[in-house]
Amino acid sequence: MLTHDQDGFRRADRPHRIVSGALHYFRVHPDLWEDRLTRLRAMGANTVDTYVPWNFHETAPGKADFTGWRDLGRFLRIAQDIGLDVIVRPGPYICAEWDFGGLPARLLAVDGLRLRCSDPRFEAEVDGWFDLVVPELLPHLASRGGPVVAVQIENEYGSYGNDTAYRAHVERGLLERGVDCLLFTADGPEDAMLQGGMVPGRLATATFGAKPAERLASLRRYQRTGPLTAMEFWIGWFDHWGEEHHVRPVEDAAQSLDELLATGASVNLYMAHGGTNFGFWAGANHSGSRPGDPGYQPTVTSYDYDAPIGEAGELTPKFHAFREIIGKYVPLPGGPLPEPRPRMTPALAAPEGAAPLLAHLDLLAGAPVLRPAPESMEQLGQDHGLIHYRTTITGPRPAMPVKIDGLGDRAYVFADGVPLGILDRNAPDEGLDLPVGAAGVVLDVLVRAQGRVNYGPLLDDRKGISRAVRHGHQHLFEWEIRPLPLADLAALVWSADAPEAGKPAFHRFTHTLTEAPADGFVDLSDWGTGLIWLNGFLLGHYDTPRGPQRTLYAPAPLWRDGVNEFVVLELERPGTELPLRDRPDLGRPTVVDIDY
Repeated sequence: MLTHDQDGFRRADRPHRIVSGALHYFRVHPDLWEDRLTRLRAMGANTVDTYVPWNFHETAPGKADFTGWRDLGRFLRIAQDIGLDVIVRPGPYICAEWDFGGLPARLLAVDGLRLRCSDPRFEAEVDGWFDLVVPELLPHLASRGGPVVAVQIENEYGSYGNDTAYRAHVERGLLERGVDCLLFTADGPEDAMLQGGMVPGRLATATFGAKPAERLASLRRYQRTGPLTAMEFWIGWFDHWGEEHHVRPVEDAAQSLDELLATGASVNLYMAHGGTNFGFWAGANHSGSRPGDPGYQPTVTSYDYDAPIGEAGELTPKFHAFREIIGKYVPLPGGPLPEPRPRMTPALAAPEGAAPLLAHLDLLAGAPVLRPAPESMEQLGQDHGLIHYRTTITGPRPAMPVKIDGLGDRAYVFADGVPLGILDRNAPDEGLDLPVGAAGVVLDVLVRAQGRVNYGPLLDDRKGISRAVRHGHQHLFEWEIRPLPLADLAALVWSADAPEAGKPAFHRFTHTLTEAPADGFVDLSDWGTGLIWLNGFLLGHYDTPRGPQRTLYAPAPLWRDGVNEFVVLELERPGTELPLRDRPDLGRPTVVDIDY
């Protein structure tokens, strides 16, 4: 058991310092969990920290999946076998640059529901999640011989709110279901954040990346005795589309870590291994202060984070520098360091045909949903993907702008099947001029959703069209709506004909392996923006013109002996080649200024 007294942590009734690294099982292929955890232990960590995303596990209200990639118990057992304690942060909110901060999208369909507060409806949802996840944790608690030594109450709550009743409800929800290990909170080292996030009688910890003595002194004003802990010590940073690739210099990060450990504090490195935002799971930030403001910033597919253990398991210079620092304060494990993982031989995938998206709407979506006005994805029970809206505008009428109110996130607009233009949520006042002849016009709007906002005051981030489409000042009604979650692409019919310019289309490529499957990287430098699948698995989003990321990680377990299939959904500018590389291109690096 992990406990603490006025002096510090104790484990097995001996003084103990936590040297932890964050590593999220949901960002790592399950066949690679052991590999990544072994590398974490080799760096000198004695603990691994992971969030548990509610929306990754929930399959329907009151039901969840804890098998396969979602087998939390297996991840915990592997960590224990390797000799690691585990810190678990089960939410209900996790942030983590993860879609909607881990909350299920369906909550956005409930009119008036207030998130992360003592709204009885939200607390009932939290109770439902804890009913599912806590039984998965109980067998792995340290009190029952497992590796889980600590569990977090919510996550950085003081950055969002100050509802004492809600914090107490979350704490009570864990206790009443049998969580008997150390409970803690984690917040930024500012007065308002600590005041808003702490729970009386529970260990408070801090999240920051620089000036450790100063930040810990802020925490000490509120945590008068007991261990000081940096529960997130940011040793790198994440990237948004449209920015450069953030890195934190090795020397700067190592020096800050040394300064932190020299104070006697415990630490959790965020991230020790970042992994990948596979599928639709990448989140987003927002620099605005009100709904509808520009400033939406979707997170890229890679979550490399400039971590000491790279996205493909690389032991980086930061790994070796950190290992040397950690070895000054806690014993390092013996034995040789893990070997580099095999990489695939560079190659070029072969084109095998295309399939226009608009021509496949009925095959992919089935019969349309009929609604008087546009509705958001969430209102229609859709979590992720694309969504298509169609209506008819009568004519004649002069050219007037087509505008969308409540767009999430990027709309491809067609008039009688001809591309009219693109609208983006970050330009909410823009419109596309459309004249209408006497015969009228069929208006198609295809909306691409990216990550839901995962941090800050604008969490209510609905996808698709949540308010209205207007032609001039006139609201357009009578819509056919087709949700396109893109979970199954088997209905696509491939053609050797090139798709029409300016229209979204799927493109099929194949590559035959002549060697054992190994880690590789798909190079999308020749393409515009869209999604890519390998053997039916969605690797994630790409957006080459905006950058910074130009390759997507394809881990060895996703490859097959023999023929491998890629499907690229290109929305704007199709490429002609699909190179396969043996190293990543995450974009031009820029030093991130971590001064907090």
